[in-house]
Order: sequence, then structure tokens, then C-alpha cells
Amino acid sequence: MSLLPADNAKDPSDPMQREAQTFPKLSAEMIARVAKFGTEEEVPKGQTLYERGQRGVDFFLVLEGAIEITSEDEEDRPIVIVVHRAGQFTGELDLFNEREILVSARTAKNSRVVRIKRPDFRRMVTAEPDIAEIIMRAYILRRVALIRYGQTGVSVLGPGHGGDTLRIERFLMRNGYPHRLIDTEKDEDARGFLECFHLTLDELPVVVYPGHRLLRNPSNSELADALGLTEAFEEGKVYDLLVVGAGPAGLAAAVYGASEGLSTLVIEALAPGGQAGTSSKIENYLGFPTGISGQALAGRAQVQAQKFGARLAISRPAVRLDCDTSPYRVSLEGSGQVAARAIIIATGARYRGLDVENYEKYEGQGIHYAATAMEAQLCANEEIIVVGGGNSAGQAAMYLSRTTAKVYMLVRAKGLAATMSDYLVQRIEATPRIQLLTETEITGLEGERTLERVAWTNRATGASETKPIRNLFVMIGAAPNTDWLNGCLALDSKGFVVTGVEASRENAGMGGDSPFGTSRQGIFAVGDVRAGSVKRVASGVGEGSVVVQAVHKYLNPPLD
Repeated sequence: MSLLPADNAKDPSDPMQREAQTFPKLSAEMIARVAKFGTEEEVPKGQTLYERGQRGVDFFLVLEGAIEITSEDEEDRPIVIVVHRAGQFTGELDLFNEREILVSARTAKNSRVVRIKRPDFRRMVTAEPDIAEIIMRAYILRRVALIRYGQTGVSVLGPGHGGDTLRIERFLMRNGYPHRLIDTEKDEDARGFLECFHLTLDELPVVVYPGHRLLRNPSNSELADALGLTEAFEEGKVYDLLVVGAGPAGLAAAVYGASEGLSTLVIEALAPGGQAGTSSKIENYLGFPTGISGQALAGRAQVQAQKFGARLAISRPAVRLDCDTSPYRVSLEGSGQVAARAIIIATGARYRGLDVENYEKYEGQGIHYAATAMEAQLCANEEIIVVGGGNSAGQAAMYLSRTTAKVYMLVRAKGLAATMSDYLVQRIEATPRIQLLTETEITGLEGERTLERVAWTNRATGASETKPIRNLFVMIGAAPNTDWLNGCLALDSKGFVVTGVEASRENAGMGGDSPFGTSRQGIFAVGDVRAGSVKRVASGVGEGSVVVQAVHKYLNPPLD
């Protein structure tokens, strides 16, 4: 039975209201199948099975007795968050990777368990798909519950509208790491925390994690290392396939590469999902008739890739491609290199900024490029602006209109029909909280520390208006993430990677016969980073899955 709070008793999205799926009991027949992959052990009461911070812990199935899953309260005292009884099993998503585990486990009484070592757990998941489905669903729901109730995570102490506070919160949220924000601008508990840790306001934000250890305004990579989110990869190993970027295209390539036996490593600068991971809801993706958030889709894809053995290294941006060596090598930010026989470039694109005075000053401090639950809470009951006429902007406007007082949607064109899906256009027109302003652009940004006022001008009439706006969402155009390619590959005039026939023309047929081959053999490009690609999640997933066939052909060329 779960001991997590259940204050949302009528909320069907709460995993704690789905106990049969979150903490399922396996049937006797399933228990017998699972037991074949491990060893049966008698464990006395009070014995620790694993502790928070360990990596690669074992899977335990309770035959008799009980296992307590524990965390720590604010005074670092152990608290029981759930008890697994006969027929139930331990673990959550970190059993599919090599990150530091978030919880500890100990026996609540004399118990009999089946212990399955990590390699055998992977074999079991592959060999028993019906049991694997139960386990994977449970693990996803358990992580959702930990995030929802802020259990086992860290505390972020800082001003809620501060740029670095928002950056840290976004990093934790995008990577599915449980946390809670203590907002020094409005949280009554904040003063007590400041006094407890002898902090001044100019030292914020800080991250407080177990043992009352503090990280003062850490960078994303420092935070990832401190929390054990970074997976160490084997020095000197040459991977069959290196995927650079973990957006939809990169994750699809990782799933298909790893499932087809290629040793696969994915490196990602921030978090799985890429630009799509910031989308509040994707409604036209095949198989999800009610829609799915970009982060949820990316999270599932990440687990799927890891289930097949792909390794994922986050907060490790690629900074240089060395294409004159064999195997190819990619240098990572900070230190370290990764070698691979084949590379798939899936670094995607980023939203462009606006050419407005003071724009850089307010990036991260009022100017946003994502519309997730965090941003919706940040600007609740306020008037906001969304700039852009594509689907991402439309989805953001619809999502934010649920919690804000009003959404001004600014587009340079005369309407939305040419750039946005019809279903979104109709919804925007029917939503009273959204006001569409066509042929309009931002012309002024003001504020002392954070954004406070925004001015816009209608280009057709010349009329201008200034409003007290603190949150501006910019979702226009696309700039490719190709700066790190070091001149190795042919790019088009906008910086996108040239592939297929065009790549062959650029470099004497080196693009090969794959539409995703670049001007270097063994290096492929998929998704938004590829010149001429369709900027859709579904097309990125399709390209990522199909390109693996070309990788196999390159690694194992047919005999003449």
C-alpha cells in the first residue's frame, strides 16, 4: 500500500488512484516465470537491499514478507513511501539505465524474495514481453507519482521568475527528476530555509539535496553530475552507432538501432525530447487520438530505447566532430570523446529570437521558448503574448489560455491558415481568451531585472500599443544546431545538413544511396537538422527509424 499523499482522490491522472497498475501483483504463473531469471533468498527483517545513490541495483520480487521503499524527510530522517508485499516487485525507471537510484529499500519483516541481477533483469524483460509490459507501466507510473508529490527529489530555492531558477527547474522537469520549488518571492517557508542554510538573496538559486548539501546556482552539467543523472560511458569503447541528439528522430534511431543489435550511445545537450519535448500537447501524432505531451512522448521513447540496451548521456553537448579519423570521434563539452563507426546527427533546430532591443536581457527572465506546466503555473491569471504562426505556437496558445487571463497571439502574416493545422486554427478562433493580432510584431521590451512591459506595432496601420506583460513566448522559425560540425559536412545556405542526392553532388557521390546520407560516408542526418525535412514529430520519428537500415548497410556492406 502506498504511503504517498493522496490529496487528489478524484483525479484520474493521479497514479496513486491506479494502485493495481502502479503497484501490481503478479500471478503465481508469472512469478514462476520471473523466478527462473534470479535466485531465491531468505532475508531477515531490517536488511538493506539497496540505498539511494547506488547505480545498477537489483530487481526484487517479494514471495513472502514485505519490502519498504524509503526516502528522507527535510531533516534527513527515513520515511516509508511504499510497502511491497507478496507478488509485488521493486524498482522504477532507473532500473532501465545506469543513473543513481532515487530511493532505498529494506525488508520490513523476515522475507523471502527473488533477486534478479541487472543483466538478467534485461534478459527477463526481453524474454517475457507480457510481464515486461506490466513492469514498464508500473515504473512509468511510479516516476510520475514521485514527480507529482515531490518525493525523493531535491528542493530548488530561489525567485520563481529568476532566469537561473527557471533554467534549473526546466532541466529537472525535462529530465523527469522529482523536485519542488521554494519560491523566495512568495513562499512563506522561504525565510526559514534562508536562515537554516545561512543564505543571502544574492546567493540564490540553490539546489538542496540529501544530506543538506547545497549546489549554488549550478550549471546544467554540474547539476546532472551531482544528482547522478549522467551515465558514465566506457572510455576507449568504439560504439557501432552514436546518435547525437535525443529528439523524436534521435530517439527513434536509438530504439531501432539498439533493438537490432547495434551498440548504441545517445548524447544529448539538455534532455530527451528536443524542441518537441517542450510542446504541451501533440494531437495529430498517429496512435494518440486524445493527444500526448511532447515530454511524455519523449519519456516513453527514452525508456523504450534503454529497454533495448541503448545508453543515454544527458547534459553532454557535442562541441566538435572529428571526421578525419576512423572511427569518427565526437568531442563533448568539458572533456571526453566518444568514438563510433557510424553517426546519426539528430541535433534538430531551435527557435529563432526576435530582433528587438534588450531581447537578450530578458531571455529566461520573461522570454520563453516552451509552454509546459511550469510556464503555465508561472504566468497563471496574467496576460501573456505568444509570437508565431506555426503549430507549436498554436498549441502553446491553446494550452496557456487555460490558466492565463488572456493570450495575445502575434503573427507577421495576414492569418494562420498557411502555416497552422486547420484544427488548431478553428480552436484558436473559438477561444475567447485568445486574441489574434495579424501583421503585428514586437517593437519594445522593458523592465528593470525581468520583463515587465511589451510594445507591439501593426505593420499595416502603424498603430502601436504597450501593455504590462511579464511573459513572452517566442516560437518562430528554426535555426539548425550544426555549429559543432567543424566544417566536416556539406550544409545548405541556412546551415542545415545536406543529405541524399544533394550531398552526393557536393562530394563526389559520398552521400550514398540513402536519402539521409551526408557528404561523409557513415554519417547520416535525420529530423529537423536535415535540409529539406518536414518539421513534424511524425516525420522525424519516421526518418530516425528508416535510417538504421542505411547504417546496417554501411557497417556490413553486401559482398560483390
